[in-house]
Amino acid sequence: MSGALLEVKNLSVAFRQSGKEMLAVDGVSFEIKKGETVALVGESGSGKSVTALSVMKLLPYPTASHPSGSVHFKGQELLQLPENKIRAVRGNDITIIFQEPMTSLNPLHTIEKQIGEILLLHGGMTGEPAKKRILELLSQVGIPNPEERLGSYPHQLSGGQRQRVMIAMALANEPDLLIADEPTTALDVTVQAQILKLLKELQTRLDMAMLFITHDLGIVRKIADRVCVMQRGKIVEQGDVERVFTKPEHPYTKALLAAEPKPDPAPLQPQAPVVIETDDLKVWFPIKRGVMRKTVGHIKAVDGVSISVRQGETLGIVGESGSGKTTLGLAILRLISSNGPIVFMGKTVQGLKFKEMRPFRRDMQIVFQDPYGALSPRMSISDVIEEGLWVHHPNLSEEEREQRVIRALNEVGLDPETRFRYPHEFSGGQRQRIAVARAVVLEPKFVVLDEPTSALDMLIQAQIVDLLRDLQKRKNLTYLFISHDLRVVAALASRLLVMRNGKVVEEGPAGDLFKNPKSDYTRALFAAAFNLDTAPGGVVNQ
Repeated sequence: MSGALLEVKNLSVAFRQSGKEMLAVDGVSFEIKKGETVALVGESGSGKSVTALSVMKLLPYPTASHPSGSVHFKGQELLQLPENKIRAVRGNDITIIFQEPMTSLNPLHTIEKQIGEILLLHGGMTGEPAKKRILELLSQVGIPNPEERLGSYPHQLSGGQRQRVMIAMALANEPDLLIADEPTTALDVTVQAQILKLLKELQTRLDMAMLFITHDLGIVRKIADRVCVMQRGKIVEQGDVERVFTKPEHPYTKALLAAEPKPDPAPLQPQAPVVIETDDLKVWFPIKRGVMRKTVGHIKAVDGVSISVRQGETLGIVGESGSGKTTLGLAILRLISSNGPIVFMGKTVQGLKFKEMRPFRRDMQIVFQDPYGALSPRMSISDVIEEGLWVHHPNLSEEEREQRVIRALNEVGLDPETRFRYPHEFSGGQRQRIAVARAVVLEPKFVVLDEPTSALDMLIQAQIVDLLRDLQKRKNLTYLFISHDLRVVAALASRLLVMRNGKVVEEGPAGDLFKNPKSDYTRALFAAAFNLDTAPGGVVNQ
């Protein structure tokens, strides 16, 4: 394995917990040459991020240890370096971009200060030269009007802009190796395409090597030269991307490649009753300025949207972040204020007070994007699912409530015996199944699904899509499915509504829209999502 920039040999990582050692990475070996991109792919918990963090010695030592292996960078053994010497490598020769920039950036410091800190620590650069370099970096990563952004804080930037700032920080000292840990998972397809293009351009210009960690095989096709497939801490297959994707050898690799959600959308139901409809619905947030806090304008999050969804159908809502998708879903459920009629099951619910809305809550439920944040860490799974029954069916006996909880867990494919555990004891996919169980235990007629699969691995994503489809068929459920993942939308949606800046760009039967989008914006969305150069034709089958 000569001539490699990074050489990882027989690397193992163990974590000590409650007196026991658990092996997270088991005998991993790979190399990265200068200017090359190697992708690490696999499910959550497969050891991808732990492997990458080992390279930079960022694991929680001494809880973590290396029973075996070595990490050589430019011929130097990194695992044996003392802390003061590894710091000279981190941020200078090897840098990392994390998955969630909002938690990686300091909310109390401006963008200028955070990038400047990197330049100061590793190059001693301050004052005007540092400011000039910061502006240069922000321009390189595509931040518009960089001078105006120097004094901005992370919360004042969009998700895509925050990720660009992270890239600027990582590239400040022109490293030889960039580790990108799921850098596009939470981004829209158009922003994701921009970030990937940016990384490739910067890599070419700097002749930089890249270790790219992802569970999205579509991204691997776009960006990587070679791929290592990880399962349960081991690399089960590695090789050139083209070879691995066209002639996979390991059963797990074959399963990953076959895991894409299969298109089988709910059919249109023209004769079914309308479950939910809105007419010219608006959600405007006032902009207040001055000492007297006068309203000087409005942010039009949802601006005149009309929808109609029939029983048994799925309305897919797509668009970039900030387009108003989630706001529309929350407004329909009367969880935020809005203007315009909302009719649920033939009854107008707009304007009803809290107590007046309660009888309708049983029939309209929501599944959020992040199940870990949506489930109380202090409540057992049984308590989480049972809570809605206490509110909406107070006359049920304890035994009846328990039977409903057991039935709901069975319906979402979870062992009812696990109902006394807590959320942190489950995987991401299992937590999302629990969130679905909490919604269906009340036997609702209408469910809003807000990005329920965006943070999940491909295999788990396909399972959740199959679960939602199965529940819909068995219970004749009506879904409002909000997502920026058009492949998942294509697998579920009967009708499609494309939003941008609070307005509807186009709408219609999902099959027709995927085959023949009318607007340039929709074509751009489809092109980014399905890796096309032009508007998709028959995109659903690609």
